[in-house]
Amino acid sequence: MRVVCLVPSLTETLLECGVNVVGRTRFCIHPAAQVRSIPIVGGTKGVDWSRCNDLNPDLVVMDREENQKAMAEECPCAWHATHVTSVDNVGSELHRLAEAVSSARLANHGNDWDELAERPQKTLSAPAQLPGLMQIVSEPAANYRKLEYIIWRNPWMAVGTDTFIHSMLEKLGAAAFLKQHQQRYPVLDEGAMTDPETFYLFSSEPYPFGKHISQLRSSGLQGALVDGECYSWFGIRSYHFLKNNIESPQ
Repeated sequence: MRVVCLVPSLTETLLECGVNVVGRTRFCIHPAAQVRSIPIVGGTKGVDWSRCNDLNPDLVVMDREENQKAMAEECPCAWHATHVTSVDNVGSELHRLAEAVSSARLANHGNDWDELAERPQKTLSAPAQLPGLMQIVSEPAANYRKLEYIIWRNPWMAVGTDTFIHSMLEKLGAAAFLKQHQQRYPVLDEGAMTDPETFYLFSSEPYPFGKHISQLRSSGLQGALVDGECYSWFGIRSYHFLKNNIESPQ
């Protein structure tokens, strides 16, 4: 089966499971050795459908979180959309996708996620103990009692409940520290970013916070740069990250 995938995390996962991916977005960068030879059809928010159609795909893979509804409406080919919202439903969504692309290996990976979801959550004693911290913005202090995962700047945006990232943070032991937002991706005002009790995780994507560490430091913000791929790329990458850190000693 010839598959065009418009979801970076699923492109990596499909390739690792031996699926024939013939088209991708420019953000589908893993695994590097394999994607290098796969044609780019656009981005996650817009696609050149004529270029996609030229690849003669049997299926176009999307995700409701990653891609826009209009893309599915405009797609000239058969398509399948996943809808991953938490660690608990990755397995079921991968099972659906495995059936759509006829991949037993992907179905087995769905089973891996089902088993991982059943494992108990870890419990951390401080927000700065979370794995995946890449660079400290300010030194972790003992009085941090809250945690905020930041995905964007201008405006500041965080993750709320009912998101995959939030469920990853809970599974890794940060449940007691997480601020609760009813909106899935709340916009924060500048005042909210100066709470001295909050440890901020500045995700390496989608906003490139890694290029702005000096600015974060000069503005007095406390926290750390965190590996956004590990926390948001549901599939192979986040599975290994979560499994390794649940199994590691606390």
